[in-house]
Amino acid sequence: MPTMYYEGDADPALIARRRVAILGFGSQGHAHAMNLKDSGVDVVVGLRDGSPRAARAAEAGLKVVDPATAVDWADVIMVLVPDQVQPELYEDVIAPNLNPGDLLLFAHGFSIRFGYITPPPDVDVAMIAPKGPGHLVRRQYVEGSGVPALIAVHQDATGNAKAVALSYAHGIGGTRAGVIETTFSDEAETDLFGEQVILCGGIDSMIRAAFETLTEAGYAEEMAYFEVLHELKLIVDLLYEGGISWMRHSVSDTAEYGDITRGPRIVTDETKAEMRRILDEIQTGAFAREWMDEYRAGAPNLLAARAAVTEHPVERVGRELRPMMPFLVEKVPADDV
Repeated sequence: MPTMYYEGDADPALIARRRVAILGFGSQGHAHAMNLKDSGVDVVVGLRDGSPRAARAAEAGLKVVDPATAVDWADVIMVLVPDQVQPELYEDVIAPNLNPGDLLLFAHGFSIRFGYITPPPDVDVAMIAPKGPGHLVRRQYVEGSGVPALIAVHQDATGNAKAVALSYAHGIGGTRAGVIETTFSDEAETDLFGEQVILCGGIDSMIRAAFETLTEAGYAEEMAYFEVLHELKLIVDLLYEGGISWMRHSVSDTAEYGDITRGPRIVTDETKAEMRRILDEIQTGAFAREWMDEYRAGAPNLLAARAAVTEHPVERVGRELRPMMPFLVEKVPADDV
């Protein structure tokens, strides 16, 4: 059982005495910066000149400066830009402005685990990773609660890395729910695995395959959409609330029997073997290298797939049906924090 930390385990005065730079103002960046500000922490947001998010940060009452100025001013630097741009940002902006004793924070272990960033030995390196999207981190904080988070220490030059990181977690509300101790490697590897085989890759591939199976058999696209995509939220909510047992308890006996007898025919031993191969690719760094090569080449495969999925019939039907449901607020890729 990993070690858990709560409110009483953190000293909020530690982060209150530090100067914190948040690099990025996306989903996580806006939540971290605003929560820290509301916790009385001296915080700035580092954004490149011309960033469209600078106005939003300023409207939230946050001081916005360029990333180099932010790093030079701060002694705690939280890196909340996408994985693929972190190495260049580190080389060009962060590394030249780091000082001995600074704490370099991450919310994901990718760049450290796979060697794309190697900090000098005289700085602390740690991770605070909320287990929820930024809007939830912010909302729970405002409501007096918090989102569970992970903490890991990669490098402890000062002897205080863990204590200050835990104080940072307190500042964003994580210790209200609980902070779980882990390592950069475990976080990075399990996070990538979950994204690829269940949360993103597994789910959306099954949705499209199931939709195609029904429509190719002659069923109406609208019926297929409701059965294989729309109702998925109902099941996920049950799983979220009480696990597999609660989900099975809550659905009909017919659905439960179909679950236990047909589910194993979908996720077979061959499927699990492929999951193992995917995990091997993550652990060896093969996936990380493949993704960084893709990004450096201009992400042609990613961009092509992104464009293609918008034309899939399940997406087209969804765009037609969602306006029928006034309880939904339509979300599109252009939506931002």
